[in-house]
Amino acid sequence: MKSATPNRLIHEKSPYLLQHAFNPVDWRPWGKEAHEKARMDNKPIFLSIGYSTCHWCHVMEKESFSHPDIAEILNKNFIPIKLDREERPDIDKIYMTAVQAMSGRGGWPLNVFLTPDLKPFYGGTYFPPEPRWGMQGFPQILSRIADLWSKEQKGIAADAERISEALKEILEGPAIGPDLDSTLLDRALNAFEGSFDPEHFGFGGAPKFPVPGNQAFLMRSFVRTQNPKAKEMALQTLKAMAQGGIYDHIGGGFHRYSTDAFWRLPHFEKMLYDNAQLAVNYLEAYQISKDSFFLKVAEETIEYVLRDMASPEGAFYSAEDADSLPTAADSHKNLNQAGEKSEGLFYLWDEIEIRNALGDEAALFCHYYGITPEGNLSANENGEFEGKNILYNAEALDKTARHFGLSPAEAESKIESGRKKLLEIRSKRIRPLRDEKIIASWNGLMLSALSRAHEATGKPKYLSAAQKAAAYIRENLYLPESSVLVHSSSVNPSLSEGFSDDYAFMAQGLLDLYEAGGDESNLSWSLELSEKLIKDFAASYGGFYLSSEKAKTGLFRVMDCADSVEPCSSSVAASVLLRLSLILDREDLKNISLKTLRRFSGLMNERPLSLSNMLSVFQMSLSKPVLIAVSGKAASKEGHALLAEIRRHLIPNRALVFIPENPDKSLLPNLFKEMKTISGKPTVYVCRDLSCQNPATTVGELSKLLQITN
Repeated sequence: MKSATPNRLIHEKSPYLLQHAFNPVDWRPWGKEAHEKARMDNKPIFLSIGYSTCHWCHVMEKESFSHPDIAEILNKNFIPIKLDREERPDIDKIYMTAVQAMSGRGGWPLNVFLTPDLKPFYGGTYFPPEPRWGMQGFPQILSRIADLWSKEQKGIAADAERISEALKEILEGPAIGPDLDSTLLDRALNAFEGSFDPEHFGFGGAPKFPVPGNQAFLMRSFVRTQNPKAKEMALQTLKAMAQGGIYDHIGGGFHRYSTDAFWRLPHFEKMLYDNAQLAVNYLEAYQISKDSFFLKVAEETIEYVLRDMASPEGAFYSAEDADSLPTAADSHKNLNQAGEKSEGLFYLWDEIEIRNALGDEAALFCHYYGITPEGNLSANENGEFEGKNILYNAEALDKTARHFGLSPAEAESKIESGRKKLLEIRSKRIRPLRDEKIIASWNGLMLSALSRAHEATGKPKYLSAAQKAAAYIRENLYLPESSVLVHSSSVNPSLSEGFSDDYAFMAQGLLDLYEAGGDESNLSWSLELSEKLIKDFAASYGGFYLSSEKAKTGLFRVMDCADSVEPCSSSVAASVLLRLSLILDREDLKNISLKTLRRFSGLMNERPLSLSNMLSVFQMSLSKPVLIAVSGKAASKEGHALLAEIRRHLIPNRALVFIPENPDKSLLPNLFKEMKTISGKPTVYVCRDLSCQNPATTVGELSKLLQITN
């Protein structure tokens, strides 16, 4: 039941907080006022963390936070605080780690109980409104904790103190590890092989997340060692994901994760950070395999983002919800109540609906995508999936073609026609909620994806989209006089200074944009953000804290020590600094990168699967650097041909430099001043480990030089 009078969240900008603005719970946003209120009243804090497109956050909002009786217990005994994890990833990291340690599991919604001095003593994820599935009901949990607080406050405070000390030891960063050598990479590759699912592909069991850093490390391992198993694990995983239901075969793009082990049934959210990184995965898979399947998936994923996730100004929104409403014309019988949101509704199909839409082509389409009259999904706990179908590649295209007496090209054409028709039908459904928050870090990842797509395809629209997004960030989320990057904006900028991942991911995206388009202003801005990152976030022994010292409002500063669905800022920073050191001949930047690797060396040894991006940086640091400089008009026909040859190869330790017409006014070092064009033609210099080969003016000459580098 919604309250007629809004609570304090009505003044917030976060879409997630605004979703709770009419709860009867007396929510306060995270901040000094709420913390002081808890201390003044000597009440425990109930901190609930989520994000706007989180399915189970919606469930708990409806079941518990809109319930007057539960709200009464919360308001009487606690100081309730709501936090958007996408606005404060540093706070989320602290309390997620605490709940994982206390309960053995994590996720969102994240619900944690704190002492008035912000120290956690109990927590969990989703709590049902009454006892269910072997779990206590939320009201019983609230009443029990309120009773314990009134009777055993000193004991709770002592427990919270011990938990906080343990958290600090974990989250302030690892101890400096042992010296690094290449045997670590061999052991890491063995660890990936040991965790690999040879039947359904990917790593581990259900649920399966499409961790892009895993595939990136494996492809780089193949380039370094030519070990076919590394290539096989990466490509099989990427192919299985793109053939499964986690991939949107109608509209492109990937859902957040698979609830099963074989990539069939997704959790239906779509996140910008997933799709940006996965697009790069598929582009790199195309580079090492030359299989157009991977390029097609990459382009469809990017087209989804450009179509459905781009703001009119060119920046990119953060996410689309898992849940959606039925249209008036729908007869979805499996909703809990007519007119309610249902998980995955936008993406699921009745078999009869497809047959009516596609007519004679339906049999082929349904065969290929595994569509059945009874549905290809099992009902979830609410019965929402009963009789429903999700598209997945049930059979290989060539086998499907033979089954229907067609050539593969004819079958593919008919399937593509069916996809377009269903996309048109689906466009008339009510779309899931889109979180229109623009997050600097995630836009940085998308800059990389668009830049790499332009390199792979030569299509100007990808470069243009990246340039437009970068211009938006510079105009709206950047304060040039202080080199401050703002973390996010909704309608207006939040004016909260960015976190280390904002600086690192944007610096990486701008560096990729420089290598895609040759505009030195992007290289300059990447360096500016990197130097600000070092100044405000670098730890003295290596690595980067999530927040700056002045922005800290939690228990302590946090260093993210794992590459998960998003890479940790230390991994990306180490990569960017290593690349910039090569382009700009900056030994100081290289040393900071190497110091970060050394600090994480122990963790890379202990749990390599949790630091796949950092392993890729270490792999790059061991390889002899390949500096490729282009002199002359890269935009000419000859220049395009040379660049296309460079970009055909996956060279992880590569830096690409464009020599301007007047190098004296460039921030590039003196090394490049002597690299002139030959006979007025665009000319490429390939330098390996500071030793340059004879310059190339033809694709044939360049191809021979690049083969030397691989």
